Amino acid sequence: MKGKRALITGATDGIGKQAALEIAGMGAAVTLVGRNEAKTRAVCGELQSQTGNEDIDWLLGDLSSMAEVRRIADEFRNRHERLDVLLNNAGASFSSYAESVDGLEMTIALNHFSYYLLANLLLDILKTTAAGQGEARVVNVSSSAHNAAGSAGLQLDALSDPSQFKAFRAYGGSKLANLLFTYELDRRLAGAGVSVNAVHPGLVNTSFGDNMSGFMRHFFKLMKTVIGRTPQKGAETLVYLATSPEVVGISGKYWADKKQLDSSAISYDREKQRQLWEYSAEASGVG
Repeated sequence: MKGKRALITGATDGIGKQAALEIAGMGAAVTLVGRNEAKTRAVCGELQSQTGNEDIDWLLGDLSSMAEVRRIADEFRNRHERLDVLLNNAGASFSSYAESVDGLEMTIALNHFSYYLLANLLLDILKTTAAGQGEARVVNVSSSAHNAAGSAGLQLDALSDPSQFKAFRAYGGSKLANLLFTYELDRRLAGAGVSVNAVHPGLVNTSFGDNMSGFMRHFFKLMKTVIGRTPQKGAETLVYLATSPEVVGISGKYWADKKQLDSSAISYDREKQRQLWEYSAEASGVG
């Protein structure tokens, strides 16, 4: 990975931090994206110390805000001329209905729109890097929880209806959106040398879900304690898809434990993929 650069969101904790550690340890330049300045700065220093790699920097922003995502993309472009790996990892689940600064339900705003917008804003630099080096990669962290969206899939007209909000279904819908986006982007990138894949990291014993309240918070903590994976195991397939020569040229797939899997039937619905892309393009003004 020497001479290559990765941009990793949600990189200050859990599997994002672990992936950043391992990719930086392979010699890649790494840009971390975090929300809290003190924590992000500290993690950057920690990774530099652990890997001996000084080419680790950071960008700060709230990825649930489209304006912040745009600023992050602009700042990255101002600093760097190449992007070999975009690892979209940031995400959360919310106990109750809330709206982002853009008026979107918070789960879809953070878990889907940050992926969609950041990837689209950086597509040209990904394509330029691929043209010069033969490939670039986008890795989107999804989840088997996408099945919780149900057989009807993601209901776009219900996303901003508080009366229809259910925490786990909203989270599952956002993870389904990650897959619909991955498959649609893969088609749109055909021939560009940029691969795009999605990954299920498994249930990982990290701080994920700690922002929730009530039953859902206790449920997540119990499940993580009983069956949760280590961050090292959870990050394994992220790092594999970001770095391994074994996956060169493989795109538009869903992975877990370094193996390709079939995602839910609804995730392969091309009309659903197109509808989500158009919804996202209209809401963001990009795409």
